[in-house]
Amino acid sequence: MRKVYSKIEAIAGSVITVKADGVRYDDLAVVSSRHGDSLANVIRLDGDRVSLQVFTGGRGISTGDEVRFLGHPMQISYSENLLGRIFTGSGKPRDNGPELNENLIDIGGPSVNPAKRIIPRNMIRTGIPMIDLFNTLVESQKLPIFSVSGEPYNELLARIAMQAEVDLIILGGMGLKYDDYLYFKETLESGGAMSRTIFFVHTAADPIVECLLVPDIALAVAEKFALEGKKVLVLLSDMTNFADALKEMSITMEQVPSNRGYPGDLYSQLASRYEKAVDFEGSGSITILAVTTMPGDDVTHPVPDNTGYITEGQYYLKGGRIEPFGSLSRLKQSVNKDTREDHRALMDGMIKLYAAYKESLEKRSMGFRMTDWDNKLLKYGVLFEEQMMDLSVNIPLEKALDNGWEILSECFTKEETGLRTELLNKFWPKG
Repeated sequence: MRKVYSKIEAIAGSVITVKADGVRYDDLAVVSSRHGDSLANVIRLDGDRVSLQVFTGGRGISTGDEVRFLGHPMQISYSENLLGRIFTGSGKPRDNGPELNENLIDIGGPSVNPAKRIIPRNMIRTGIPMIDLFNTLVESQKLPIFSVSGEPYNELLARIAMQAEVDLIILGGMGLKYDDYLYFKETLESGGAMSRTIFFVHTAADPIVECLLVPDIALAVAEKFALEGKKVLVLLSDMTNFADALKEMSITMEQVPSNRGYPGDLYSQLASRYEKAVDFEGSGSITILAVTTMPGDDVTHPVPDNTGYITEGQYYLKGGRIEPFGSLSRLKQSVNKDTREDHRALMDGMIKLYAAYKESLEKRSMGFRMTDWDNKLLKYGVLFEEQMMDLSVNIPLEKALDNGWEILSECFTKEETGLRTELLNKFWPKG
């Protein structure tokens, strides 16, 4: 039987303080007020003074209300029954389905010992040429999608959710607009992908503490499925909202702020989530793709800046396309050697020619006279953007490689491509 405390010492926003003993950091409690019961979790211990973040906020709580500690951290039910379901950030059903209480697991546990991990070695196909061909997504990789507000990053995540060749998708939404939540829901349902998807969603109208729980819940469930041999892809949107929730919490707790008001432990808070990406020897894997919006398109902003030190590259979304120069998958070399013999050479050659196209565009905009070579590059750039960069293009890797050769042959002679003779002899389109 857990103790019940009936004297709240202080109330500051959604944080309350009580004097209690035998309580651990991150433990859950139930706060009973005249408005009903609300969960709260322990966010600071100072001797016998315990600070708790109340999920539903501090409004309506008085100093005489009861606090009952549950003796365990936040838990989530884990079973096959989660598939096809939509939950809130605290694991409650959002889809009017039954509440799941069996087989409870703790969230927010430690990440896997690096010595126990195996080197990533399998490609995850998405049907998006700018990913599959130019910046291949690798199983157990952790990659952010850097973007500014207004870019179609949620549309991109939904496409990947429907098309990625994995066993299971876990979608974690943080601070989503209701329209975005409905878009994900309708897209996955109409695309027939909902049956292999679990959706944890925190909308902008939900309690802020639930925003902080979403990545931990999503990754705790992903880890259990991965240990059972499943290839799990965790899609998170938007980690900047997660960091802003951390900032709000630290301000309430009167912590000394760091860069631009974010807490000093922002790096480790982000790293502890991203480091959950893992490939288990003889079992499944967890791959993480997480949207990080950049306020003012500023890559030096603390959230993208810290993220870049943790992850294995990034996808830059700009102008509705995955930008080829800013994007990088540091692990692509471990898989694109095994796809098709022309993959690496074509990838490098096409990007080099696209860079030359950008230079020709600049020359034209400044009024320079265009040479025959410039005109060839200008034609190439348009075809490359239409058939490779456009996010509506949906083709397998092999077709993307064949299209690459077609584009090159339409604009250049064999010699002008700079590609190896044996590849040109084998793959250059006949006639």
